[in-house]
Amino acid sequence: MENKLYYKDAYIKSFTGKVVKQEQDQAGNWYLVLQQTAFYPTGGGQPHDIGTIGDRRVLNVEEVDGEIRHYLESPLQEIGMEVTGVIDWQRRFDHMQQHTGQHILSAAFDHLFHYNTVSFHLGNELLTIDIETEMLTEEEAKRAEDLANKIILENRPIEIKWVKEEELSQYPLRKETKVKEDIRLVIIPDFDYNGCGGTHPKATGEVQVIKILDWEKQKKNIRVHFVCGNRVMIQLDQKQKVLLELTKRLNAPEKDMGQAVIRLLENGRQLEKSFEQARENLLHYEAEDLVGKSKKSGENIVTCIFQNRTIQELQRLARNVTALAEQSLVFLVSENEGRLQLVCARGADRAENMKNLIGSALRLINGKGGGNESFAQGGGEALISGQEMLQHLLEVIK
Repeated sequence: MENKLYYKDAYIKSFTGKVVKQEQDQAGNWYLVLQQTAFYPTGGGQPHDIGTIGDRRVLNVEEVDGEIRHYLESPLQEIGMEVTGVIDWQRRFDHMQQHTGQHILSAAFDHLFHYNTVSFHLGNELLTIDIETEMLTEEEAKRAEDLANKIILENRPIEIKWVKEEELSQYPLRKETKVKEDIRLVIIPDFDYNGCGGTHPKATGEVQVIKILDWEKQKKNIRVHFVCGNRVMIQLDQKQKVLLELTKRLNAPEKDMGQAVIRLLENGRQLEKSFEQARENLLHYEAEDLVGKSKKSGENIVTCIFQNRTIQELQRLARNVTALAEQSLVFLVSENEGRLQLVCARGADRAENMKNLIGSALRLINGKGGGNESFAQGGGEALISGQEMLQHLLEVIK
């Protein structure tokens, strides 16, 4: 552990260390190993540090086979010398806040309801813990959050102890440790005792605040989404901007925002219903017009070529026509940006096979489709014009 400076002092922002090795991994990525380092490698749910070594950016830090590998954007020109490493402190301290906040919130759920934390994830924006319960109420979440923030406000010291396995019985651990040697305990006296290899501040007050944002069912557990420290301010700032924009657009104060949104959604649903009804009416009138023109010409075949009509509209229009004129045949074609779509339908008083008819038509356009003897549809490439397609259908049916 002597070469892991982040365990000696989590507040170290820069250091010097001798380059022991510089190589490429199997994927061709350059990394170097230092005699000592303050860069924390990914582990225990906490992401790795970033920063610089010399004039090279550190992109990733991993512990592999007992050595801490610092992955660089490009290799150093000289090795075997001392280099200066600088930690991205903003990222490191954020991880310290979030990780410690997770300890505190997990302990709060354990103290109040005996809900054990079974997994933890520290993301770029949010944290999650999965707790052992199939249901979490608003009251329970609020009580856990309040207790966690009480512990933060009390600014309790955070102690680090290295112990042996036989010494673990002296501590009321929240969960069993997986490590059997070089066991590192992170302790908030009279509240939480937990084995952990992450970086943490000296006192709970540095976490600042914890806010639970949401929770959801995750298999047989509940996944709690939350943020700590400066992330709470970032979340508040983002949400406040959205809320202010909504108050202006909806012309409603913050306290009435929920009802304003409900009214807006309901109005939208009503408008959608009205629009759908109007569209159905238009299709009905359009069908009447097509039937009327067919009767004037003395034919019982209704044909029409459209531009950019959906197959669903063609189907509905064809059904309207056959309902109005049971002795009719209906051939509708739409030219849609390099594609042809078509519907063939017959009224109840006709006997022609529409499935066979459209099958012959689709072969002309490398198309696909289907249906039955009375109603069929399909589409394909516009290898012929809509007019040529109609002419083909008429010739086949005659």
